[in-house]
Amino acid sequence: MKGILGFEYGIVQAPLGPDISGPELVAAVANAGGIGLLRCPDWECPDYLRELIRKTKTLTEKPFGIGVVLAFPHDLNIKTILEEKVAVLQLYWGDCSQELVDDAHFAGVKVIPQVGNVEEARKAVAVGVDAIIVQGREAGGHVIGKDGLFSLLPRVVDLVGERDIPVIAAGGIVDGRGYVAALSLGAQGVCLGTRFVATHESYAHPIYKRKLIEYEKTEYTDVFGRARWPGAPQRVLETPFFDDWRSLPAHENEVNQPIIGRSTIHGVEKEIRRFSGTVPNMTTTGDLESMAMYAGQSVGLIKEILPAGEVVKSLVEEAQALILQKFNNATTT
Repeated sequence: MKGILGFEYGIVQAPLGPDISGPELVAAVANAGGIGLLRCPDWECPDYLRELIRKTKTLTEKPFGIGVVLAFPHDLNIKTILEEKVAVLQLYWGDCSQELVDDAHFAGVKVIPQVGNVEEARKAVAVGVDAIIVQGREAGGHVIGKDGLFSLLPRVVDLVGERDIPVIAAGGIVDGRGYVAALSLGAQGVCLGTRFVATHESYAHPIYKRKLIEYEKTEYTDVFGRARWPGAPQRVLETPFFDDWRSLPAHENEVNQPIIGRSTIHGVEKEIRRFSGTVPNMTTTGDLESMAMYAGQSVGLIKEILPAGEVVKSLVEEAQALILQKFNNATTT
């Protein structure tokens, strides 16, 4: 399987929020030849961020990246990322400006925005990004677009045309079959979130990981985090808690809800209110069953918690075997 952007493989581990893709997961993916992405905190914390990046560098000599959500304060954080010369700056949910791309390129950092529609992709191409992640509505967590991956992806591939901008597919991809399907539509790489949450190295709480194995259904909703991140729908596991509250009235949000747990997120103690949208990490205590658990539509294909390096390896091997068996046979018969 062909690599992209100087990486061995075109396999991207999504930046899993708020801190689920920590140094251990990112380093494991990088060491296996994939593109591991840390998740930048949603508040300005340049000193902490520098430590996070440097800790990751102690666990891998390979390049890696970091994802920044532009809907939250980020100027000082991005300045730190560029100073630390992280290989990849992944951007989401905001304007990927020409100035930002120029600053990143001056620092030797590649820029990869994640888009949810053709217009966003067109703007990204215009400012000279290095690659584009195309996210379909099947994706877990916060979803910016309304189109399914298989209708959106080839349109962005056509838009990019002959330019040297790899298109990376995201949303509902968990195995070699999804990888090959994305390649057949013109993608040069794939970005996986849920599959990497369900790994040994992910910082997700063991109960959250177990639910990804137990449950098979997800729902696209806006029940969680309405006050903190308005207008940001998400895809979650259909847990009993979600089933009970899926019809939460539009005027309700997390602000006046009871505190159902506590968590340390990026070194900061946080109270978790009902409907806050904070997924449980390793430090989370309280009523975990009532917390948001993000997952993509293909979660039912995930049957076990695996080492992250094995996920990368099996994706490559499954895809190679599929191409050899299915497609080579098809062309010779």
